[in-house]
Amino acid sequence: MLDKIKKNAEEAEQTVGYKLNNRLLTLEDEGKACTNPHWAYYFALNVKGANIKKCQEAACKDPNCAYYFARDIERANVKKCEEVACKDPQWAYNFARYVKGANIEKCEEVACKDPQWAYMFAMGVKGANIERCQEVACKDPYWAYTFARYIKGAK
Repeated sequence: MLDKIKKNAEEAEQTVGYKLNNRLLTLEDEGKACTNPHWAYYFALNVKGANIKKCQEAACKDPNCAYYFARDIERANVKKCEEVACKDPQWAYNFARYVKGANIEKCEEVACKDPQWAYMFAMGVKGANIERCQEVACKDPYWAYTFARYIKGAK
């Protein structure tokens, strides 16, 4: 019985995740990797010679993958990643804070749709419009208090 299981395991197709975890990914796996935003990001990050444009196209179907792609992949098109990452307040904040070349105003516009991320933006992003962030943060009592207590320049 054990021999049968071993034989079946050897014949089973290896997934992208398995290959990634065991450092077995090759350029031949790019097509499979690019069917999922997360795998496309990891593929571009871990496989030398990966087609960055193809991987970015796949990764930019998800805001958090777009953020990580712009942050971690050298030849990434930052503007293209920013368009996708800035569809979600959390990733817009992260993009503005951690990605070189981010459009702070564009990211702030999206981050300031949520009181928590408006506070975080004012706290962590240089060049944030404190008044704009405060206006949104003050829509929630907890974030209004936190903003007033910890943000320099709060009114």
